Amino acid sequence: MMKMDADDDDVSLFDADEDSASRKNKVKHPLASFFHLFFRVSAILVYLLCGLFGGSFIACMVTIILLLSCDFWTVKNVTGRLLVGLRWWNQVNDDGKSHWVYESRNTNAKQSSASQTSNAESRIFWLGLIICPVVWVIFAFSTLFSFKIKWLAVVILGVVLQGANLYGYVRCKMGAKTNLRSMATNYFGRQFFKQAMTKQEES
Repeated sequence: MMKMDADDDDVSLFDADEDSASRKNKVKHPLASFFHLFFRVSAILVYLLCGLFGGSFIACMVTIILLLSCDFWTVKNVTGRLLVGLRWWNQVNDDGKSHWVYESRNTNAKQSSASQTSNAESRIFWLGLIICPVVWVIFAFSTLFSFKIKWLAVVILGVVLQGANLYGYVRCKMGAKTNLRSMATNYFGRQFFKQAMTKQEES
């Protein structure tokens, strides 16, 4: 056990708070943060470059599928656990029934600084997790309107794989028993009620 001298009692609490804040804003897992974005951004770039400059459709399709598959595995099994302390997976019981398990790290005041999630890493994780599936949805509409039917299967795969990770981690964040539809309904209901009250006060 580390002993403290009498002079150590004069340490400022503000310095400790600043040190804690700097640790929370620091990227503690740079390699995981890099690969969290690398595969999904690379898949989008390859899709755009193949669409703009042409090239072998089979080679582009295989490259995009490999990148999307690597991204799905990396985000589901590695970066979610390291960056935000969340996990989800499918589990088969002894009776043969499968069910989805959503797990989040227990956060409390006594948690060590090493196991606390970083704000910077959390922003990287959620921004990459949300923006990229939206981009693939835009690609899906663009392929339909431009009649590039041959790319439709690749785009749908991107929507499904990245959308599955997004859905799984939102369930982890909000709680496994949370009904997302009722949560969204309650949110829009509160927004509508606030607008109605504001208009009533203005009138």
